[in-house]
Amino acid sequence: MLDPQAAEKLIAANLASLPIESLPVGQCAGAVLRENIYAERDQPPFDRVAMDGVALASQATAAGRRRFRLQATQAAGDAQISLASGESCIEVMTGAVLPTGCDTVVPVELLCSADGYVELRDGPAPSAWSNIHRRASDCPQGTLLLPVGALLNAPEIAVAASAGMARVRVSSQPAIVVVSTGNELIEPGDPIAPHQIRRSNAYAITAALRRRGFQRVADDHVSDDAAELHERLKRHLHTHEVMILSGGVSMGRFDLVPATLESIGVKCLLHGISQRPGRPMWYGVSGDGRSVFALPGNPVSTLICLSRYVLPALYRAMGLASTPAERVALAAPIKWQPPLTGFMPVRIAHDEWGRPWATPCPTNGSGDFTSLALTDGFVELAPGPAEFVKGYVCRLYRW
Repeated sequence: MLDPQAAEKLIAANLASLPIESLPVGQCAGAVLRENIYAERDQPPFDRVAMDGVALASQATAAGRRRFRLQATQAAGDAQISLASGESCIEVMTGAVLPTGCDTVVPVELLCSADGYVELRDGPAPSAWSNIHRRASDCPQGTLLLPVGALLNAPEIAVAASAGMARVRVSSQPAIVVVSTGNELIEPGDPIAPHQIRRSNAYAITAALRRRGFQRVADDHVSDDAAELHERLKRHLHTHEVMILSGGVSMGRFDLVPATLESIGVKCLLHGISQRPGRPMWYGVSGDGRSVFALPGNPVSTLICLSRYVLPALYRAMGLASTPAERVALAAPIKWQPPLTGFMPVRIAHDEWGRPWATPCPTNGSGDFTSLALTDGFVELAPGPAEFVKGYVCRLYRW
């Protein structure tokens, strides 16, 4: 049986890369970039006024001049104008092009204005290039701004737009179907018998996917009937790049998922990981490269396997550049007895120095989904028996 790291590597080695599509830049939030983006021009592309006030020649103030004739106004977006003489100044607005002949900006709060003249209040003479965002000081033309594999959040979208990218090449979103199995599952709001339970895992999986930016997500529920399961899974496999199942992967009589998947052409690459919870997890690939993740049906196992394996795999298939795992210190000791990798739900809080600490939130077994409420994720613990002291640093996986 593979450990979590080996399972992660196996999944990564068998993932099919998703295709590339070109989208309008305004539709790329949450997408993974598949082309380098370079600076279209120097940034800023001109000496840019950084404060409202007046622009003038510092040489004049250095010579003792404090009173200037207001020559004109230069607003943001106006074509550049020129200073007539050292006796003049030009009213400027934040974002405007610095007028030719000027090399400093005096903020409006340091000025007195009357009768078409501006006088500097008492204080030191302004130095050259004060309150000016110099041309190319951020980056020169041609600088690599965003590399292939970057995740496009708000700052990256702004950078791409500033580089003149009307359309951006990104990874196509996978079509994902979430399938829950089991005769005992009843939809929220429907009448429920004492021996039945609410269908919740599929809602949790779908919510996690959509929160991470995956929008092409379908949902289905199939009963524990071999013929129905075969027909529905075969149809979903044909129309989706990724299938995520919850339930039916253990060794019981009605755990029909593994055999059904293999019967429709999905090759099993992984069944069982040396971990608790989530040991029965199953992973396979169809002949045309479609990935299938079959997660254990217990709610805690489902969410942990989703966050530990499925979400990272989806990002990897989209070409997201790898980043170091997040680490956090335990706020309390944990005793871990099983000789399996352990996953412990935690709540994250920061102390007065801003340091994050993970408070363990043990569940009452892998079916105790109520204990996951208000937790932030889970930490990964080495196989036991072992005691992890307060301050022990371990990997954190967020929901």
